[in-house]
Amino acid sequence: MTHNHDARVAHPAVPAAHPTYGQHLVPAPPTHVVPTRPPVHQVGKVRSTGTCVLLMVLTLGFYSLFWYHGTHSEMQRHRGSGVGGGVALLLGFFLPFTLLFITPSEVGGLYTARGQQSPVSAATGCWILLPFVGGIVWFVKTNGALNDYWRSVGAS
Repeated sequence: MTHNHDARVAHPAVPAAHPTYGQHLVPAPPTHVVPTRPPVHQVGKVRSTGTCVLLMVLTLGFYSLFWYHGTHSEMQRHRGSGVGGGVALLLGFFLPFTLLFITPSEVGGLYTARGQQSPVSAATGCWILLPFVGGIVWFVKTNGALNDYWRSVGAS
């Protein structure tokens, strides 16, 4: 019996996408990509600025936590990104000063995502530095811009 060292034995090829485990073929992972869920694009609620200010005064500021939670939840559902209501509520409890900058920044992001000029930005938070009326100016500007945005996308 002679052995031919140059002769190669042909083995059946196993596709690279099908690795073997023992004697059985393992199915290849799916090649399609499962799409992620797009943003819901729900429209938020228009809130009366005067009513909100009154509720904040009557509840000694506690209504602001409700307002932050609601508005940030709506913005996140509409845009598919953002702080969200839960985080806004936590910030409202522990670092409320930060929301004076984050909230108008996120409202402004709604406008810029549509290619529009934003009426508010993080810099709007600087109104708080104006004694007595700064917080009211901040709220009127921020809530007004948010209400205008919601109306522009179909809220009544």
